Amino acid sequence: MSADLNTGTREFILPDLGEGLTEAELISWKVEIGDEVHVDQMVVEVESAKSVVELPCPYAGRIVGLHAAAGDTVTAGQALLSVAEAGAGGAGQSDAGAAEGPAQSGAMASGDEPAAAGDESSGGANLIGYGTSEPKARSSKERSFGRKTTASAAAEPGPTSTVSGPTSAVSGPPSDQQVSPVSSPLVRKLAKDHGISAKHLPGSGAGGVVTRADVLAAIESDATVTPHVPAGTSATSTTGPGTASAGLPAPAAGPAGDRDTRTPITGLRKVVSERLSKSRQEIPEATIWLDVDATELLATKRALEERTGEKYSLLSLVARFVIAGLKKFPILNSSIDTAAGEIVTHGDINLGLAAQTPRGLMVPVVHGADRMSLRQLRDSVVETVGKAGTGRFDPAELSGGTFTLNNYGVFGVDGSAPIINLPEVAMLGLGRIKERPWVVDGELTVRKVMYLSFVFDHRACDGAEPSQFLTFIADCIENPVSLLPEV
Repeated sequence: MSADLNTGTREFILPDLGEGLTEAELISWKVEIGDEVHVDQMVVEVESAKSVVELPCPYAGRIVGLHAAAGDTVTAGQALLSVAEAGAGGAGQSDAGAAEGPAQSGAMASGDEPAAAGDESSGGANLIGYGTSEPKARSSKERSFGRKTTASAAAEPGPTSTVSGPTSAVSGPPSDQQVSPVSSPLVRKLAKDHGISAKHLPGSGAGGVVTRADVLAAIESDATVTPHVPAGTSATSTTGPGTASAGLPAPAAGPAGDRDTRTPITGLRKVVSERLSKSRQEIPEATIWLDVDATELLATKRALEERTGEKYSLLSLVARFVIAGLKKFPILNSSIDTAAGEIVTHGDINLGLAAQTPRGLMVPVVHGADRMSLRQLRDSVVETVGKAGTGRFDPAELSGGTFTLNNYGVFGVDGSAPIINLPEVAMLGLGRIKERPWVVDGELTVRKVMYLSFVFDHRACDGAEPSQFLTFIADCIENPVSLLPEV
């Protein structure tokens, strides 16, 4: 969607989200075309590889265009929406005056200077890459993302488009065929791969934007209307699904591949894929495991809750054992600096908790876990696990881990060989607790048994320390009182 600069229209671009992130998925719009917005009003929610954030609009005025739909992938510098600023001049302004306005492309012009982080005029809600200060004038000769400046556009014949309200008149191609806005490169590629022109499809997104659903509908419609007919045969007319004329079998719906679904590896899934692949390629890992009698641990949990009147999760109790074990074997609380060729043994224990979230696998971190009491550790674990339900973590909560605890027993499995969370050197996995036959004092009985699996980086240590660490954790689970001397 384009807009005449003479109407005072401003484009809000996706800012730099920091930490090298260049793209995000648009989750939802908080405004619609025609809405009035004020400076720093939250207008859109996007999901980057790190977190879900709401973005504030740096301009005040009326929304005249939304350039992406929910589910689209947007890149830094891409225009998200257009705002007709309140009190802007009419169409009678000269082209020269219009050139003094803001950049009209999806990226900031080279002369634009966002407000500094400490500038009071920034409103305090700005992200890296944009602010609420007025940009400086830019040369009428500048071009950005291939879009013409006002001066060059005025000298070129042909129809122009203006925005006069919630809808806009969009200039069309020489033919009478309608052109719809398509903001997502993925949508355009999907259409191109199936021989469809996305810009000539009716758009169901905000502002008439063509979405992935529109392309999929067109693909399905095309397959239904013009089914594939093998050479040398004639198409048979059908009267409904599964029926054919002359008693012949209904033709196949198409090649088996037509029923496949392709999902782009983007956002968090892309980050997870890259990190886990790198971990497998780089780390010479080894896995050891033990089966453990957890009967006494469950009894201790019940006794603790009855004595205090408070709830304690098994995860928080095992986390306390892990912290004690890492103090005894600090080499496992390390990371590998491959560039320097060094093993970095960390002084703090920042305990990562592998969590399955609606966004995918994440590892939020309890920082300074070694300095917490059992009650403080329990509260931090509960808070972290609670956030996993939404997957909304601040970037700081997802970084700085030194050791990861993975409780995959909640999925009903006994064990696993987990992949180490780079750049850490070890991870402890907890399987489910289940009644199993067990020998106690020479007698066969039924006990609550769980499996522990431990994976470690062979570059940091050999088998001695990991084995001693795992048996220490097992002893604490089978006899929690044994941890008292370590507390």
